[in-house]
This record gives sequence, C-alpha cells and structure tokens, in this order.
Amino acid sequence: MHIYKLSGRNVDVTDALRDYVESKLTRLDRFNGQITDARVTLTVRDVRDAARRNRVEVQLNVPNGIIRAEEHHTDMYAAIDKAGDVLERQLRKFKTRIMRQRFDAPIDAQTSMPDADGGDDVSEFKPEIVRQKRFDMRPMSAEDAVTQMEALGHDFYVFMNMTTHSCGVVYRRKDGHYGLIEPS
Repeated sequence: MHIYKLSGRNVDVTDALRDYVESKLTRLDRFNGQITDARVTLTVRDVRDAARRNRVEVQLNVPNGIIRAEEHHTDMYAAIDKAGDVLERQLRKFKTRIMRQRFDAPIDAQTSMPDADGGDDVSEFKPEIVRQKRFDMRPMSAEDAVTQMEALGHDFYVFMNMTTHSCGVVYRRKDGHYGLIEPS
C-alpha cells in the first residue's frame, strides 16, 4: 500500500516509523482496488493515562465513503499494529457488504425515529458542543449509506441522497434493522 500522507503531531516521523507503518499496512494491499487515498497521523499526547498517550489515526478513502481507525497504546508501534488490524476487519466487512448488495434485495428503509432513553432529569444539564466534524457529502443511496455506517462502526450516518438531493440519516435500530430519516 502506498501511504499518500503520513504526518506526526508532537512526534518526529523517523524513517523507521515510516517504514514500520508502510510494512504493517501492506497487508491491506489485497483491498487496494477499493482504496483511493490514505492518510496516517501519529500523535504523542501529554495525558495522564499512559495507554492513551500514543495515538494512531488512519483514514482510507474508498469509493462512496471512508474507512477510519483510531487506536491508542503505550507503545506507538503497538498502536500501529492495532490500527492495521481494525482497518483490515473494516475493509473485509466493507468488501463483503458490497458483494452482498449486488446479490441481495435492497434494505427496507424504516421511517421511525430511534427510541429516546427515558433517563435522568436534564434540567440541570447544560450541553455544549465539544467536537465538530466536517466532511464531504457525496451523493449516494440509502443502501450505500448503511454500508458506510457499518464500515465505520457507527450507529448512524448522515448522507446526501442521490435521488432526492436532500440530506438523510440512516441508523441501526435495536431490532437489528435499519432506519432512514429524511426531510418531507
């Protein structure tokens, strides 16, 4: 696999580290037809929890989506190994879903909302936005959005519907099926 961008935050990316990343991620070569771009970021953070000090973030761009892994470990090399394992599982799952979609019926989109937790009194809780993400929304079908959601290991996925040209959200229901939320 060719790494298009390898960067470090608070760490010098030595030739040894670069070679290690390249060698560990070469096992993804069998999925190379699916990978269009790759970015790896190695970060050393000043945190009390030593197990979270070294972080490896990898983002692989694939047709109609993104495969991402973020792993932490006390040892940077072990974090790279863990990230490679996660990516391999996700790419295998992604490839399986694509093949299954070619032969199976489309996913039955549900229109009901996820169940809300009946929980604690939230009158004292003052929520704030603590993280913000931006991403390109490529037009895709609801079935492709579900594939991306599963590949990323998320419970929901926001996408641009290629038929209606509006924003939609697919999500995993507790009963194992999927839901689709779209504006009327």
